[in-house]
Amino acid sequence: MRELVRRYGLTLAAVFAGLTAFWLLALVVFPYFFLAETSFRHYLPVDQLGGPNDTFTLSNYLTFVSSSSTTPFLFLNVPIHVYIFIETVLFSSVVTIITFSLAYPLAYFLAKVANVKTVPTLFLLLLIPLWVSEILRSFAWYIILSYQGPLNALLGVFGLHQVRWLTAYNGVIVGLVYTYVLFMLFPIYNAISTLDTNQIEAAQDMGARWWQIHRRIILPHSKPGVASGCVMVFMLSAGSIIVPSLLASPSSRWFTEVIQQWMFESQDWNTGSAYAFLLLLICTIFVSVMMRLFKVRLADIAQ
Repeated sequence: MRELVRRYGLTLAAVFAGLTAFWLLALVVFPYFFLAETSFRHYLPVDQLGGPNDTFTLSNYLTFVSSSSTTPFLFLNVPIHVYIFIETVLFSSVVTIITFSLAYPLAYFLAKVANVKTVPTLFLLLLIPLWVSEILRSFAWYIILSYQGPLNALLGVFGLHQVRWLTAYNGVIVGLVYTYVLFMLFPIYNAISTLDTNQIEAAQDMGARWWQIHRRIILPHSKPGVASGCVMVFMLSAGSIIVPSLLASPSSRWFTEVIQQWMFESQDWNTGSAYAFLLLLICTIFVSVMMRLFKVRLADIAQ
């Protein structure tokens, strides 16, 4: 705070601090506090709210692990909503890995290979799809991946059999990768662009191969960008609702669809709030465990 006052003056520093506090309180703390408080309340008719039956309970959370409906998973019968959550986490991790595989080479090309004068144009071409709403982009992919869509028509031109792309989680993975790949690209690009090119040239002069340069020089340097991109893509994928709703098959369900079903179809906002809070809590724990396994600190992501 002292550094902020010294750099911008007391008045402007107070404005910055006030806006930051408003953002955190009004858009983060209060909504999640209300969400958590609602998740511990009974689902009651409106005329009973605030009455003797309106007490705190764990029943909404116990619904998540209820054994009334189960499905086989790894030789065990697990509750259906637990199974859907596990699948959501697993396929969100797959989306994160695929986006990293696509974004890292592109980020390196833009930061160290491409002509500096052409980089703004390339970024503009990458950003143009973001000018279109996510719903329209998802509908576009639904048309492309449909059985009678242009992708299968192109396969037919080359004499190949048509493929049912919208089965299982295929469409969801494609849609999420397309939607969130730039959230992986930009942090990695920013990290690689700060690397001194002389280090790469020195490694080349000493006979290092390209994969050794990336493993021992570029990847360690870009670790903050990689960590930031992975966290953003994973959390956005796990919390996505539009893409899974449009591109999922009848055999695949995303956990956010279950939350939407509780809140808008069943009108049970209490159980829906419990599921939403569980999604936030368990995904945060999962990300923290992965950060610890890969030896990534919170300070690396904050950079």
